[in-house]
Amino acid sequence: MLKDYLLIFLVSMVPIIELRGAIPISQGLQLPMLQSYIVCIIGNMLPVPIIYLFARKVLEWGADKPVIGGFFSWCLRKGESGGRKLQAKAGRGLFLALLLFVGIPLPGTGAWTGTLAASILDMDFKSTTVAVMLGVLLAGIIMMVLSFAGVNLF
Repeated sequence: MLKDYLLIFLVSMVPIIELRGAIPISQGLQLPMLQSYIVCIIGNMLPVPIIYLFARKVLEWGADKPVIGGFFSWCLRKGESGGRKLQAKAGRGLFLALLLFVGIPLPGTGAWTGTLAASILDMDFKSTTVAVMLGVLLAGIIMMVLSFAGVNLF
């Protein structure tokens, strides 16, 4: 059982998949929902400070490198695009927009993209972390409800 919890913890840390994929996996493994929810939230939130503090710098550094440049440039464009869309839609309500961007489980949204976008928009660390945390909690609740309802997510 510890291996199963470690699996969903690690899956929830993976970009794009994140908690949105880890919670359905936990239900496929027949793990208790509340414990799975908590493990997935911790796993999804663990990379957030690292992404906020370092991802933009690393991506800018690697954007012109031969092997990794294309991928790093794509990540930067994705973050900038997400940031511009958030800012255009939100105006002064950027905190709420970031929370909803992370919290509504759609492809291309989540803690990784939201944190990178907030970093590119120069949102402060505390606001970013709180908005992303609330968004992850919301996404987790949505995924739990969908899992309980038996919605086939894959």
